[in-house]
Amino acid sequence: MVERLGRVDLAFLAGESASTPMHNATLEIFEAGELDHERLLGLVADRIPFVPRYRQRVRAVPGRLANPVWVDDEDFDLTYHVRRSALPRPGSTEQLLDLTARIVSRRLDRHRPLWELYLIEGLADDRSALLVKSHQILVDGVSTLDLGQVVLDDGPVPRDTVHLEWRPHQEPRPSVLVAGAVRDAVRDPRAAAATLVDNAGSAARTVGAVGSRVGELAAVLANRGGTPESPFHTRLSEQRRVATVATRLAAYRAVRRFHGGTVNDVVLATVTGALRTWLLTRAESVHGSRSVRALVPMSVVDSDLEATSLGSQVVGTLLNLPVGEGSPVVRLHQVSYALKAHRETGGAVSADRLAGMSGFAPTTFHALGARVAMAQARRGFDLVVTNVPGPQVPLYAAGARMTESYPVQSLVAGHGLAIGVTSYDGGVYYGLTGDRDAMPDLDVLGQCLTEALEELVETTSPTRPRAPRGRRTTPRARS
Repeated sequence: MVERLGRVDLAFLAGESASTPMHNATLEIFEAGELDHERLLGLVADRIPFVPRYRQRVRAVPGRLANPVWVDDEDFDLTYHVRRSALPRPGSTEQLLDLTARIVSRRLDRHRPLWELYLIEGLADDRSALLVKSHQILVDGVSTLDLGQVVLDDGPVPRDTVHLEWRPHQEPRPSVLVAGAVRDAVRDPRAAAATLVDNAGSAARTVGAVGSRVGELAAVLANRGGTPESPFHTRLSEQRRVATVATRLAAYRAVRRFHGGTVNDVVLATVTGALRTWLLTRAESVHGSRSVRALVPMSVVDSDLEATSLGSQVVGTLLNLPVGEGSPVVRLHQVSYALKAHRETGGAVSADRLAGMSGFAPTTFHALGARVAMAQARRGFDLVVTNVPGPQVPLYAAGARMTESYPVQSLVAGHGLAIGVTSYDGGVYYGLTGDRDAMPDLDVLGQCLTEALEELVETTSPTRPRAPRGRRTTPRARS
């Protein structure tokens, strides 16, 4: 029996365009080791049975009588998906980020399984990088986790797995797909009618018909002119910029111990301070009442769900970041108070629980956060900030130790900036994704993050020496 795409996934496909590719990515840096293309191919071949959706593609139903279905790719070619690239040695961080931005700007081929994995060689100090790129309909936290969650091990020796020979199921004939659509229509006429409306809207928009819709969500995703121009709201181009910032978890914990709250509060207060300074560099007004409205996907506990059903355990929380407040301490307390209600519901998931999940769960939770943001695009936010705690022990891929992990989030239509944060092995890593035309100074925002954290650390003791800056992974601000 084939599995059919839901209405939300159909809306994601219908709303995708060259300016709004709907995939997420993770950029991971590895020490010099034995991670080469051949070993990576073997590792992915060994782990891909844990994520069978990564060997399936989307197949349309003739006549659009029902939503598309997932089918096994009978011509699945692992070497197409696991790719090899290189920087001119010794490759710099700026070159790596430029390559990453170019890769994430391109849409995935819908005729194949919707993912790509790049091994990027040639980094300075003989390091290498992995860039995992997966479509939002692929990773739902229920049927499929992100590939990045299963390829990493907690030791340099890869864990043993059961090797099973995979043989794709034969793709259903068109007559079988039509019969299945008719059968579903008989069982649930209302759902069938809604499907026909959705698919008619999708087809009309595909050929350029004006006014067609694929439900409320698809209309939001397809909207290109409903928001005013601003640093956060803009008409997207087809290209992206990526910036990264590495900081140390100890700094956030020091601020938390001194001022109270949680590490998540300190992270969001750091983002708030960085946005304030960045807006000032743009000569933007940051009067006392100004705030930036962020959608912050957060994990919740649902006792009725199985532990693997992560997709329904992430909700979007709207948070006003007080960029108009000049005091870093007051900003921190305002953010902490705003998030207090979420913690007091009793449904909030602790950082320890998230960090303790098997594999490298941040890659999956960042993908789920992006799904939430796309689905809630009408809620009127300025940017998306996802913060996911990861394990505080080193992880490995094919024997090579991962030293850094940066989320590269997709942009919601009409929104020029997204921020992802992952904590891992004593570090806190920011991934900034911006529209290439709207965010020429994305690197300046990266520098502002480092300075905002430094400012918070300095408030913990009047006599404390200046905290060391987080290792800069973006170019210095232009004068």
